[in-house]
Amino acid sequence: MGTVVGGFLLPHDPMMLTHPDAPPAPVRDRVHHAYAEISRRLAALDPTTVLIIGADHYILFGPGCLPQMLIATGDLDGPVERLPGLTRGPLPDNAPLARHIAAHGHRNGVDWAVAPTFTADHSVVIPYHLVAEPLGVPVIPVYLACGVEPLIPLPRAVRVGEAIRAAVQDADEDERVVVIGSGGISHWVGTERMGELNTDFDRMVLDRVTAGDTAGLAGLDDGRIQAEAGNGALEIRTFVAAMAAVGPCRGEVIGYEAVPEWITGLGFAELLPLETADAL
Repeated sequence: MGTVVGGFLLPHDPMMLTHPDAPPAPVRDRVHHAYAEISRRLAALDPTTVLIIGADHYILFGPGCLPQMLIATGDLDGPVERLPGLTRGPLPDNAPLARHIAAHGHRNGVDWAVAPTFTADHSVVIPYHLVAEPLGVPVIPVYLACGVEPLIPLPRAVRVGEAIRAAVQDADEDERVVVIGSGGISHWVGTERMGELNTDFDRMVLDRVTAGDTAGLAGLDDGRIQAEAGNGALEIRTFVAAMAAVGPCRGEVIGYEAVPEWITGLGFAELLPLETADAL
């Protein structure tokens, strides 16, 4: 029997790599410290696998195929983009567990799209590189339709997370899985408002994460999200799915930085299962 032993929420902002010196040094230092702290906490959980829930950026999936949710179940490499400091190469996979999650979902009404070979983009590779690669732990990429319509509805993202949790618990092996929701928070991408942030919206999201209010986040209206926090904030679907995968939990905010130079409100949090949180 496997266990989802915890989770994290973090950004995947590629401008950290393309424009590393744009923000003031203290801001950069706090952002990098937040990633390092997540890596330290991840190691303490002793995971056998990290499952990273990323966002479709219209990089991997074009007009010929727009999956609502996809899981990579075999050979992995990445990133597909050319980014400073990241060289495309193989990523360690846990194909047996990934195939089990897909098959378990298919048996239980969850219509996963499946990629037996896969090249990940920055929404998976940046988090993996910064927090999990030093541990050498395998990764399972999951992608949700967060940026290109038709978007996966927020309540359905909850169902994805619940399906991941149920499948892990049904696994034969003694897996210790950590789930990472990669994205957001407020940012406008490719519009005249690019560079604007909404710290009030970001704090509201992090407050709901802290409270473990998965239903509250899943109940947000997409129109409100886009109007108040930009099309990039639709990526909170990955947060919702990760919270549902961890199950009843509370969040601990590790850091928050509003970084207009990197066009994003950057939020970092740990998701603590309630039984773990109550013991602290």
